[in-house]
Amino acid sequence: RSNAGETMAWSESVDTVLSHKEGLAAFRTFLKSEFSEENVEFWLACEDFKKTKTSTKIALKAQKIYSDFIQADAPKEINIDFHTKNDISQNISEPTLSCFDAAQSSIYCLMAKDSFPRFLRSEVYKELVKKHQDRNQKKWLPFL
Repeated sequence: RSNAGETMAWSESVDTVLSHKEGLAAFRTFLKSEFSEENVEFWLACEDFKKTKTSTKIALKAQKIYSDFIQADAPKEINIDFHTKNDISQNISEPTLSCFDAAQSSIYCLMAKDSFPRFLRSEVYKELVKKHQDRNQKKWLPFL
């Protein structure tokens, strides 16, 4: 797919944006402008966490995610319901690779239903599409 085609494909789903480096960067910029970049940062931290192999690292990374995003007054506190937060708090002393799944799913839904549609209407996204279309035209029409 061409870059312009790829950029347009991002509008299909939040997954497409999250899995593409430039799309992710643009989405992050947009979330930052809305003061909600902690959502994508938490989602990415969870994706990384699920790939962790050793129990020592699982414990360390889980604690870091918990202190960064979950605990009360965390620097990047995410907006999740009381029950999810409570479950994590009770199980954080013996974390498993799935201990953040409910919270991650909740944040994913929030991004997909709330932030993502606004992102597609944003100047950040429109500029990116335009940049890729311009780049694509120059590639095919060298005389312009």
